[in-house]
Amino acid sequence: MFKDATIDEINGSIELAWKAFHDYRKLSLKHRAAFMKAIAVEIDALGTSLIETAMKETNLPEARLMGERARTIFQLNSYADACEKADWLEARIDTAIPTKTPPKPDLRKMLVPLGPVVVFGASNFPFAYSTAGGDTACAFAAGCPVIVKAHPAHAQTSELVAGAILKAAEKCNMPKGIFTHIHSSGFEGGRALVTHTHVRAVGFTGSFIGGKALFDAANQRKEPIPVFSEMGSVNPVFLMPEKLKESAADIAKMYAGSITLSTGQFCTNPGLIIAVDGNDLNIFIDKLGEEIKNIAPGTMLHPGIAKLYNEKRISALAQKDVETVSVSSVAPKENQGTPTIATVHAHVFLDNPVLHQEIFGPYSLVIKCKDANEMLEVAKHLEGQLTSTLMATVNDVRENDELVEAVKNICGRFILNGVPTGVEVCLSMHHGGPFPATTDSRYSSVGADGIKRFARPVSFQNWANELLPDELKNENPLHIWRTVNNELTKDVIK
Repeated sequence: MFKDATIDEINGSIELAWKAFHDYRKLSLKHRAAFMKAIAVEIDALGTSLIETAMKETNLPEARLMGERARTIFQLNSYADACEKADWLEARIDTAIPTKTPPKPDLRKMLVPLGPVVVFGASNFPFAYSTAGGDTACAFAAGCPVIVKAHPAHAQTSELVAGAILKAAEKCNMPKGIFTHIHSSGFEGGRALVTHTHVRAVGFTGSFIGGKALFDAANQRKEPIPVFSEMGSVNPVFLMPEKLKESAADIAKMYAGSITLSTGQFCTNPGLIIAVDGNDLNIFIDKLGEEIKNIAPGTMLHPGIAKLYNEKRISALAQKDVETVSVSSVAPKENQGTPTIATVHAHVFLDNPVLHQEIFGPYSLVIKCKDANEMLEVAKHLEGQLTSTLMATVNDVRENDELVEAVKNICGRFILNGVPTGVEVCLSMHHGGPFPATTDSRYSSVGADGIKRFARPVSFQNWANELLPDELKNENPLHIWRTVNNELTKDVIK
C-alpha cells in the first residue's frame, strides 16, 4: 500500500532531523510541552476514522482501541507536564568554595538531549507503542527529533497518526524535520536508520530477533548508540502453597482471563505458571482447564503473528513429556489463536530450552515441581523478564525468602497476588527487565522517567551565571526543583 523509503530518502530524512535538532534542543521546556499537547489534540481530532482504520488493520475491537487511544493521549499530556516540570533533568548544583585547598570550582549538571531518535512501531499496540507512543513522546520531551518507521501491520493507522503529528508541528512552528514518518518493510531500511551517523538513540518494541539485530547493529557502529529494545517475556507466575490451598479455583479463573486477554497478545502475558505438585495444584489445573475450554479463539493481529503462534504452540506441545491440559472447545477460524494450557514436570522443563521461549498468544505452561527446592531451581534458571508474579500469603512470602529474592532478581516489575497484564502509566511503573526482556533494564518505555533515555548529563564548571542554561541559573527562573549543595530546593542561590 505504501512504497518503501529508499536508502537515499532515509538518509535525507535523518539529515533534516539533524538540522532540526540544533533548533529544537534550544526551545524551552514550555514550548516542547505545548507541542506535545498539540499532538494529543490532533490525534483526538482524527475521531472515528482513526479507530475504524485501526480495527481493519489489526483486528482489535473498538473498545480496546478507544482505550488505547485515550492512553496515548494521556501519555502525551502527562509526559508534556513532566517535561515542563523538569524533575527528569536532574539539575544538580554545587557552588564554589574558593577557600578550600585546592579551591572547589562551581559545578552545575543537568541532562541535555542526545539528538535524533529512531522509533520502530510495535505490532500489538498501534497507538500507545507506535507512531505517537511512549518512545516518541519521551524523545520529544527530551528535546530530540524523531524518525518513526511505521509497522507494516498497521501502516495506514500509522500514516494517520503521523499526519496529526506533522499538523501539530506546523501549528507550533516546529523546525522542519522535527518528525519524519517512513515505511520500510525490509531489514536493510531498519539497519540504515540505526547506523546513520546522526542518529543518536533507538526505541524498539517487538521480537527478540528484531530487537537484538538492531542492538547489534548499533553497537557495531564507529560511534555506538543506545538501543532501548523491549523484546518480550514469559512473565512467570509462582503459585505458593498456602495461597494455592486457600484460593486455587479463584486464581485459576483470574489467570484464564489474563492468559487470553486480547488473544494473549500482550508482552506481559503470563506464559509460565510454577507450583509444587499435589492436590491443590490439580484443583487449580482442572479449574483453569475448564475456563480455557469456554473461551473462544480470537483473531490475531495479523496473519504473520497467527502463523508464528500456531507454529510455536504446536512445537511446544510436541516436546517430550509435555501434556496438553485444555484447549478451547471452539474450533479456530483462519488467523485465530486457540487458547491452550499444557503441563510439564520441572526436571523436564529445566532440560529443554524450547519450553523457556515466549509463545506470543493465548498459551501458558504449568510447571509441576516436586518440592520448594525444585521451584527455587526453576526460578534460578529463568532468563530476564518484564514481570514476575507471586500468588502468596504473607506466610508464604516470609517462609520463602530465597525464592522471593531469586524471582526479584530476574524481573523489572514484581507483582503480588495479581496478574501481569495491564500496565499503568505513572512514575512508579517500570516496564522493562533484565536481558533478554530488554536491552537496558535500567530504563522503561512507560512513565515519564523514560525521558531520561534520550538525554545525557553535562556538567558546567565555573560558568558565569548569565551564560548558564535557565535550568541552572542562580535565580532559578523556571522555578524547578534542583539539588543545591546536596539539598532539594526551589530556592534561588544568593
